[in-house]
Amino acid sequence: MNVQSMPVEHVLTEQARRVVELACLAPSIHNTQPWLWRIDGDRLTLRADRSRQLPVADPQGRNLMISCGTALHHVQVAAAGLGLAAEVTRLPDPDDEDLLAVIDLSPGHRTPAAVDRLAALEQRCTDRRRFTSWPVPVERLDRLAAAGEDWGAEVLPLTDVTSRFRVELLVSRAMTRQEADERYAAEEGLWIDHSREDGIPSGAVPRVDYYPRNRRARFGHGLYPDAHQELVESSDGLLAICTGSDTPLAWLRAGETLSAVWLQATYDGLSVVPLSQVIEVEETRLALYHEVFRSMNAPQILVRIGWQAIGRSTLPRTPRRPVDSVLA
Repeated sequence: MNVQSMPVEHVLTEQARRVVELACLAPSIHNTQPWLWRIDGDRLTLRADRSRQLPVADPQGRNLMISCGTALHHVQVAAAGLGLAAEVTRLPDPDDEDLLAVIDLSPGHRTPAAVDRLAALEQRCTDRRRFTSWPVPVERLDRLAAAGEDWGAEVLPLTDVTSRFRVELLVSRAMTRQEADERYAAEEGLWIDHSREDGIPSGAVPRVDYYPRNRRARFGHGLYPDAHQELVESSDGLLAICTGSDTPLAWLRAGETLSAVWLQATYDGLSVVPLSQVIEVEETRLALYHEVFRSMNAPQILVRIGWQAIGRSTLPRTPRRPVDSVLA
């Protein structure tokens, strides 16, 4: 029996598995991939996998929820790119905090824009190498902000000198606090070369000896050499993803927005590096909220935007868990 002659429900079930596989290409904190999926005919269920939560860096589960939010956005992009409509119900059961979303699939229409977004999803990667010195025009940042505006969080380009200087100081302070915490260092190190299915390959992060004392990378245990860089270079674009509240739903929405921005950046040929450290440390998160955003927007994650050098070699892709291991 070929696909054309199969009943609609069987076709959807086959496509649903492919949708989940594509959703699992989403970025996640330390590549922990903290999600579980269930396929029930034309219905997908997304759950948080708390066994993959980072107890030191992420005790509240903010980064876990943002990570799952990127997967939730990916699943919608994947569905549309395969010609399916996806109806999403977020946090459907107040008594089950780990049930993050129910996605009902149905036959839809595949548009050229949806195909382009799916292509960007499959190409997207995290490249932590130094950006070129080519500045990112404000118009490009505005385009990225617009790409995220329909996904439940606000994307704010940080372009004025005062805000950028303050953000860099706070990111540096957050990294200093984390570096002084042996528990944090141990937790971070655990996810370097964690396995062939998750974690971050050491070949995808810079060697620590290439960073002088005041210039640091988040992961300092890698193999590839890279030129010195500040935490936020003057030519980098800088975006803040913020929400009006600071709740699990807001975190999930921030993840969806992050994914939308990242895929647009990929489509535009730009590289994205998340800066979550400043949010992970309570002191710096509150300072960012009060001093940079004047207590009006709750920051959920910052991202650096820049251009990678033309012709630069491709880094190893971060591994992914097989679909069967994420199906509950």
